[in-house]
Parts: sequence; structure tokens; C-alpha cells
Amino acid sequence: MSVSEEPKPARLVVVIDDDEVMRLSCKEILRKSGYEVECFENGQAGIERIRERRPPLLLVDLKMPGLDGFQVIEICRKLDPELVIVVITGYATIGTAVDAMKAGAYDFLPKPFTPDELRLIIARGFERRRLMDEARALRREKEDAERRFVSFVAHQLKSPLAAIKQYLDVLLFTMGDSLPEKAKLWVGRCQVRASDMLELISDWLPLARLERGALCQAGAASELGEVVKQVVRDHEHAAEAARVALELRLEEGLPPVVGDGLALAMLCGNLVGNAIKYNREGGRVSVELARAGERAVLSVRDTGLGIPEAQVGRLFTEFFRVSSEATKEIAGSGLGLAICRKIASELGGEISVESVEGVGSSFRVELPFAPSP
Repeated sequence: MSVSEEPKPARLVVVIDDDEVMRLSCKEILRKSGYEVECFENGQAGIERIRERRPPLLLVDLKMPGLDGFQVIEICRKLDPELVIVVITGYATIGTAVDAMKAGAYDFLPKPFTPDELRLIIARGFERRRLMDEARALRREKEDAERRFVSFVAHQLKSPLAAIKQYLDVLLFTMGDSLPEKAKLWVGRCQVRASDMLELISDWLPLARLERGALCQAGAASELGEVVKQVVRDHEHAAEAARVALELRLEEGLPPVVGDGLALAMLCGNLVGNAIKYNREGGRVSVELARAGERAVLSVRDTGLGIPEAQVGRLFTEFFRVSSEATKEIAGSGLGLAICRKIASELGGEISVESVEGVGSSFRVELPFAPSP
């Protein structure tokens, strides 16, 4: 949707003031100027109405019995961060105005005020709301354009690379025995490089989406145990081929965690895949899911190559790969763990690692449980 197509905000003003005369005055003045006005004598009633109708602008008195204006501002700011709030008060001081602005108010109108002063400040508030709506529409357009661009570039790069790799596979399969040893060596190296590029592009696409917060589905919740089970099943063949034992232990009855299945599967899959890839023949990978307070804890431990102590701090950096004699022949993009960290962070969780070179590594992911419906 273009900026010009963005629907104009409703001309609704909610007035919260315990003074009946003030409420009636504001209502009469603003209605004559074409605004829809709803008035409430206490903060609780006004907040409930704001929750229902989501008005663009709130006019609130600071000094009221029960919930005062500062408390109303705090609650309304959580309900709608884009709500434009104008404070009115008969106890106007510079300190009060500063405190109101810090609490989240947009403007300040001392009592008594003239009809023109009220109309001016309300018009200014609606102009601010219009600019905020336009800025949001522009951000959405930019994000959509970036998403289309990333998808287009990834597709345009993957298609020819996949074709090249297929041609090389066919060449080795049909003519491998007749090729000179050096030619077979070069073709094999081309295959490896093409596979590396395909892996890099596959990792780059979700990473680019994560940078815009576009990979994890907002408000989603998933059974992490089911996701982990499927990830382990998907990696059984790779573990068997690498001669690595893959173990799974799940605590039953865990509540759903924050996050959609796709993002959680990518997070778990990267950790389990790395634990297998960087293991040793006859090694073991242990995957465990348990509860710790109000969070689910996923642990992935391996008896593999481990990470040099000096490199552990850079492990979640984009494009960083562990550099050692044991890992130099292992292909990878250096994006998998960066993606894991961004997913965990976006979902309100965290990821950590403990590792001893030559002994193995242990990754721990904590994710919050989803709020009850």
C-alpha cells in the first residue's frame, strides 16, 4: 500500500477528566471542529474505552482521584505505543510538563485555556499521528521491497549454481572413469565450492529476513518438544552416516513456547546439524529439553572437536568459522550460529555455549513459555 493509500486515522478524541465542566467544554469545542469526542470521568473507564476503540488521540488530566494522569499515560502507552497523548492540568509547572513528556505525553496544555488553544493543540496532535502513519507505511513499503529483493537475488544465484552442480554430478557419473585423475580432482573441487555457495545463499536468505524481524511469526506459539523430535528424526541419517550416536531426552508436559515452528526448527536444526558435523567418528550428540522456571531449556551436547577458548567469544558472529587444524576441511557458511542467536533473541530468549577444545561443546537455548490464552 502506498503512502497516499494509507487510510486516514479516525477523528476520535478521548477525554479523561474528573471535572464535568471541563469535559463538557472540551466536547463542545471539539465537536464543532468536526471531531468525534468521548468523555470519561475516571482513568479506568477511559482506559477500557481506549482498549476497545484505539483512538488516535487522548486528552487527559493529570490530577484525578483513583488513577491519576501519569498512571493513565503509562497504561495507555503500553496499550498503544502510537497513541498521541495531550496532558491538561490546572497545576502547570515546568517540572510537571517535563515529567509528563518523560511519561510519554506528546504535548501539554495548562488550564484555563481558550477554545482556539485547544483546537490548535489537537490539530497539531492529529498532524503528528498522520506523520507517524505515513512513516509506518513507508517502513512497510521498504521492508516489502527488501524482502522481494532478497528473495529475487537468492533465487537468481541459487538456480545457476544448482544447475552447475548437477552438470558436474552428471559428468562424474557418466565419464568419471575416463577422466584423467587431475580432471576428476578439479571437478570434485568445483562440486565442493558450488555446494558451499548454495549453503551460503540458503543461510543468507533467512539471516536477511531476521535482520528485519521478518522470519519469526509475531504472536506465534509452538510445542517445542514436537519440533525437537522432528529435527532429531530429520538428522538421524546424517548421524548414522557420520557414525555418531544421536540421543534425545524430553521432559513431558511442557507448555508451548513463544515462536513459530519454522523458526524453532531452524534454530534446533542448526545446533543438531553442527553437533553432528563437528563431531568425531564414534562420538555422541545428546539433545535434551527440560523446564527451568518460566522457560524451556534446550541443550545440545557433543563429544566432538570443541572450540579453541580464544574463539568462543566470536562464535555467534556472522560469517565467523572456527579456525583449527581439525575444522579446516569442514565446509560451512559461518551463518548458522548467527541465525540461532538472532532467532533466540527475537523470541525473547538467549543462547550460550561452553566448549573445551578436543573434548566437545554444549549449547544451551532458553526460550520463554507463551502467555496463556
